[in-house]
Amino acid sequence: MGIWRVDADTLAGSRFVVSSLAEATASLKKLADPRAAHPGERRWLDAHLPAYRARLAGDPVTAALLDAAFGALWTADFLTPTPHGRCDLDLDDGLARIAGTSSDAVRADLAASWPGPLPPSLAGADDLAERAARLLDWVWRKTVLPEWPRRRRIIEADVVARTRELSVGGWAAAFGALRPTMRWEGDGRLRINAHDYPPRDLSGARLLFVPVTPRQGWVSWPEPPAGSAVPPDRYAVVYPCAGALADADRVTPPDGLAALLGAARARVLVLLDRPLTTTQLTALTGQGLGSVGRHLKVLAGARLVGSRRAGRSVLYFRTPAADTLLSAQRDTDV
Repeated sequence: MGIWRVDADTLAGSRFVVSSLAEATASLKKLADPRAAHPGERRWLDAHLPAYRARLAGDPVTAALLDAAFGALWTADFLTPTPHGRCDLDLDDGLARIAGTSSDAVRADLAASWPGPLPPSLAGADDLAERAARLLDWVWRKTVLPEWPRRRRIIEADVVARTRELSVGGWAAAFGALRPTMRWEGDGRLRINAHDYPPRDLSGARLLFVPVTPRQGWVSWPEPPAGSAVPPDRYAVVYPCAGALADADRVTPPDGLAALLGAARARVLVLLDRPLTTTQLTALTGQGLGSVGRHLKVLAGARLVGSRRAGRSVLYFRTPAADTLLSAQRDTDV
């Protein structure tokens, strides 16, 4: 996986994909390794870890399966099927693909991801794939679906930010910002991670970028049927949304500021602790584009918001006067 060779056609055909299956898988990985990356993630873990642990306590085979699937080497391939590229339509299809994996294929994947002998409980089980699919479905329904509209807004805001990075800084900037181990080395060489494997040629394939809100990431591609020499037709890079955006939808403006400006307008001002476009603000707030534009106009007229152009986008940011106002309000609330 170390180096991917990509040609101009692959880069031109690349796209961002919203994947409900990837979001569910990333959430399962976070529950299995519950180290919070930001306060919003901590709140989510506190809300759902007890039920998750109780479920696994009553199903030791699935618990052993997860330990091996999220092993020390990498995530077992059968748990991360590659999206087809249809936005938000892949959950049922992906769960069906996972459930349809033979137990022998599951054990082969687990042997590759787990550094030692597999637990005896996994050797004779003939429903490992179905167990994994059922657990993913549970994670989706119980922990992700209730807040999917919020998560999707964060994902869409991240896509806007990454697209702007691409338009301003090119592929080197876009790839370098996705994952710490990922960088564009030039001459058609994309380093995925530090592993020293033979380069993989992606010529003619589609390259999909899949943001998720938990701080998780992986790469995937569909394996060809046994005996087939046809190369994979698509590759996916699953990456975590930018940290500054990931907890932004839980921002609550100080009470005094909300009373002064109105709750919706105050929230826009609080979110502008980093420069954002109107499209990003629309995605993060759930307000209409026209409403966000009116809020920005009023805030700019009050000298609380400034703007600057970055490529084809206009970025809005808080002025020093707004920072002083917010600081005073937060001191008052304390």
